[in-house]
Amino acid sequence: MFLVVGLGNPGTEYENTRHNVGFMAADVICSRYKFSPFRAKFDGLIAEGQIGQEKVFLLKPQTFMNLSGNSVVKAALFYKILPENIVVIHDDIDLMLGQLKAKVGGGNAGHNGLKSIDSNITPNYNRIRIGVGRPQNNAHEVIDYVLGHFSKQDKEVLDRAFDVVSEAVEVLIQNGIDSCSNFLGMQKAKKK
Repeated sequence: MFLVVGLGNPGTEYENTRHNVGFMAADVICSRYKFSPFRAKFDGLIAEGQIGQEKVFLLKPQTFMNLSGNSVVKAALFYKILPENIVVIHDDIDLMLGQLKAKVGGGNAGHNGLKSIDSNITPNYNRIRIGVGRPQNNAHEVIDYVLGHFSKQDKEVLDRAFDVVSEAVEVLIQNGIDSCSNFLGMQKAKKK
């Protein structure tokens, strides 16, 4: 059994913002694998389905980014899912737009959603990072940037990335994080 968490902020004002790419990826996964509709539970929205032979719960915390861990820990405890079977999908400003990477554990690089999850469960869970790029103008505040909306061109790049993420989650669930990381590396090579 796995818990896949897409990070973001609830509310229409945050839809289609850089910080909400985790929510967007979760919606693609939900549709691709024909999960149940999302319903309110664990201070979040949760859907359930199957990827390969594994039962999977898909969670979008509704606690706002800074308190994401509160929702994740409630779901993980209820379903008795250990950190090694938790996958968190989140935005990363240190990666170029649409760049994807996977790893287990590590630092949070100032990401408040990851900080919250780290403090509630442990840093040793699977992560799929979706690049949103850095602000081009150094004077541009990072907070304003990640809460900013995508251009149409950026959205097209990310829509392709979300499709790859939905495949990568299946690779991770079936074959582990190393295979997932290799899969994402192959996708990067294909683009060149």
